[in-house]
Amino acid sequence: MCRPTTWLLGGLFGLMWVIPVLMTPTTLAQCKSLKTLETKLTDRRRNFKHNFPINYTIRVHYEEIFKLCNISRLRVRVVDLEEGDLQDVWLLVNQEVLKRILRVLPERHPSYKYTSDLEDLFRKIQQVFPPQSDEREPPERIEEIYNRVKEPNSKGWRFVTPKSLLDNCYRTMHCLFKNCFPSEDGVQDCECTSLPYYISCLLLPLTSTLTSLCWQFPRNTNLLNWFGMLCQLYLFSVCRH
Repeated sequence: MCRPTTWLLGGLFGLMWVIPVLMTPTTLAQCKSLKTLETKLTDRRRNFKHNFPINYTIRVHYEEIFKLCNISRLRVRVVDLEEGDLQDVWLLVNQEVLKRILRVLPERHPSYKYTSDLEDLFRKIQQVFPPQSDEREPPERIEEIYNRVKEPNSKGWRFVTPKSLLDNCYRTMHCLFKNCFPSEDGVQDCECTSLPYYISCLLLPLTSTLTSLCWQFPRNTNLLNWFGMLCQLYLFSVCRH
């Protein structure tokens, strides 16, 4: 009676040692690649600001401006969202951003090689990413982001400086891969700290009410009516996904 119990306990202890060994290589490889990227991104100011004309911008999809605010909104609004979904979006968005930067750079540009090296790093990071499960489909909103980023003729273009795009990449990387970048106090700052965003979203219900009231008195409040509609359109564009 004791021998089967001993074998069972031995098997359980063996699994406790084997499972971490099986999981560790992928995690270590991923963190190693991300830390290499972190080091490389420390030169983004010199390569994407000093080597470009003042206020130089490139055209990108709205979804390719991937900030901490976008992560916060997706976490709140998307049902069944997993951390892997956000990590996949981060990878796709930044790969596309680097392609767009390379398209506008001549090969002799001082930042061309730096940008090309970043693109190679992202390919290596993609190779060590955990594969997506075939049994689960990403949420609809995540699928929409995938499709819009890959669609060359989609609407909603924005003009952004290359440095700001790589700043977004750096900040969101630290938020989405906390295991690879532990903070000193153990708390990772992933919250959106944009004051205009919070103010705009708080004022959105007020402007909606103002607009509805103005529609009830169209003859006497045409000016307020137009003002309310313009405010609502602007704030909706700020607070939308």
